[in-house]
Amino acid sequence: MLKAVLFDMDGVIVDTEPLHRKAYFLMFDDMNITVSETLYTSFTGQSTLNICKKLVDMFAISEAPEILVACKRKHFKYLFENDSSLQLLDGVLDLIKDYHTNGLTLVLASSASMPNIDRIFDRFNLNKYFIAKLSGADLKESKPHPEIFIKAAEAAGQPRESCMVIEDSSNGIKAAVDAGIFVVGYDSKHSTDQDYSNADMVISSFKEIWHAAVYDVV
Repeated sequence: MLKAVLFDMDGVIVDTEPLHRKAYFLMFDDMNITVSETLYTSFTGQSTLNICKKLVDMFAISEAPEILVACKRKHFKYLFENDSSLQLLDGVLDLIKDYHTNGLTLVLASSASMPNIDRIFDRFNLNKYFIAKLSGADLKESKPHPEIFIKAAEAAGQPRESCMVIEDSSNGIKAAVDAGIFVVGYDSKHSTDQDYSNADMVISSFKEIWHAAVYDVV
């Protein structure tokens, strides 16, 4: 029986990817590196620090990874505060409200930094629905490592077999699978070049899992 739902944020609750993309490529320009689309796509679902560590190694950048992180976050903060097009994804608020009303425990498990998580949750008034928010940036390992979902299940106070993850990235799906948690792959128009073959269920609309539709699946 499903007792808790563990949500990813970027690409599931809100589509900040266009803002992150702009911020990353501005940072790439600042660092004088050229990152291919294939390489950029491979980073989906990973923490900013983990990505920047890889960039420093791959491009032999003299700056510390933390400098790249600060640069990227500076650009993102500006874009977040000045881009009015940022909205919750279609149907996700109804899904969150439905699960909350039906007594499910909701936990956020995102690779985003906690300041960015807090910006989103404050902007869209989501804190009242979730009992905990976990940032992969604060953990030892990044997705596709399962650490974040193991800890999210612990935060929910439920065994992993009673939890469900909603993810939009290959790395996130692998993390959930390796944590031994039922995972729904959200294949939306905002997701590109992601592998959903290992997900237990694949959806393209949140209406497919509204109204307790999967409560007895897990």
